[in-house]
Amino acid sequence: MNVGANLEAVRGRIRAAARAVGREPDDIALLAVSKAQPLAALQAAWAAGQRAFGENYIQEADAHIDALPDAEWHYIGRIQANKARAIAERFAWVHTVDRTRIAERMSTLRPSSLPPLNVCIQVNLDNEASKSGTDAAGAAELAAAISALPRLRLRGLMALPRATADADLQRAAFATVRQLFEALQERHRELDTLSLGMSGDMEAAIAEGATIVRIGTGIFGARA
Repeated sequence: MNVGANLEAVRGRIRAAARAVGREPDDIALLAVSKAQPLAALQAAWAAGQRAFGENYIQEADAHIDALPDAEWHYIGRIQANKARAIAERFAWVHTVDRTRIAERMSTLRPSSLPPLNVCIQVNLDNEASKSGTDAAGAAELAAAISALPRLRLRGLMALPRATADADLQRAAFATVRQLFEALQERHRELDTLSLGMSGDMEAAIAEGATIVRIGTGIFGARA
């Protein structure tokens, strides 16, 4: 596994996908999903210029954050109430807020010495029981609640659509999220982030406006 070469290949895919739809590649941030990866792999990515990493599990993330404290750390896993303090204290971004109670708890726990926590609302497009997230109506209510919390900064939406290899179905799912995002922008002009797309569907996500793509396998290879 050559993490540096993989990163360059992913960056090339981002550039090509952006240009194919008339977007600027620099408008799309690459988030390296580093869950279940050895520290050496993260260090190789850092050496190759990667600066933003996404984690799903607090205990594992602690070791990664301690080793790379200057990286930008994003929490992208399911949020448990008893983990809210660690998330609020150790991360710059949270992509998976799906209920007001959790948002209020993280705002309370976010240290005043840190900037407000950047927050994305997770949308569950297909109401899949195995995934977190709110529906469209819930997203509007949650956006209003988050905007009123002093230690959070509402940034946008995150979604994890049902897996499919059909590019048209991928785009249709991401288009649904984009349309919800645009509707929310009418009341929340500060929204600027669509966290969409992974290794198998990043091109469709970029075509529908993704500003962050979350790539794990494409950079680090298959997880053990």
